[in-house]
Amino acid sequence: MLTFLRGAVQPVTVSRARDIVQKRNSSIYSKPPKSKIGPGQSFFIMSVFAVALLAPAGWILHHIPEYRQKAKPPPS
Repeated sequence: MLTFLRGAVQPVTVSRARDIVQKRNSSIYSKPPKSKIGPGQSFFIMSVFAVALLAPAGWILHHIPEYRQKAKPPPS
């Protein structure tokens, strides 16, 4: 019974996988970019990315002493 179900499902999944691969390949270009990004734009983008990653971690590390001093709930 499982072989019957596997045979019935496989052609659908294979054709769907081919469609996905074709759509993905159609969005990939091998040509160089039409407009170049300057060093100022690159620096700005990398700075925003670094702040977005490091700011939450910095906030947590800065407030660790406050988290440790919070009152613990009384034992039941």
